[in-house]
Amino acid sequence: MSEIKVKILKDKNFIDIKLPNYQTPNSSGMDLYAAVENAIILKPGEIKLIPTGIKLSIPKGYEGQIRPRSGLALKNSVGILNSPGTIDADYRGEVGVVMFNFGKEDFVISRGDRIAQIVFCKVEKAQLIEVDELDSTKRNEGGFGHTGK
Repeated sequence: MSEIKVKILKDKNFIDIKLPNYQTPNSSGMDLYAAVENAIILKPGEIKLIPTGIKLSIPKGYEGQIRPRSGLALKNSVGILNSPGTIDADYRGEVGVVMFNFGKEDFVISRGDRIAQIVFCKVEKAQLIEVDELDSTKRNEGGFGHTGK
């Protein structure tokens, strides 16, 4: 597994909140923590942007993907709407997590709660070449369940 160096700037008002970290040696994602002054209640069907109190400088050629935590999804029916959310290499603002309550109960987000994870991925730039037709494949235009259950 290769490593990249990502610079991080932490909001001084949230010095007590952990930096993103890996929970196990082979984890793909680093947990992100809620940087909130007071508990936030996420009502059923509600969307809120939850701050993390961090800003990143991701190396050119990489992105940060914000992904849901499986435990929150399974146990609390809480997830992320724009999943995965993309943190571009040239973005320098605070990382926020767009959380959604898919469940029937209120969900409370407290200061320092693990709310999501970030995975750093290599990206490639594409050069689009306009053509009159595409090459044929066995699948061709089959999609959206064309191969069955």
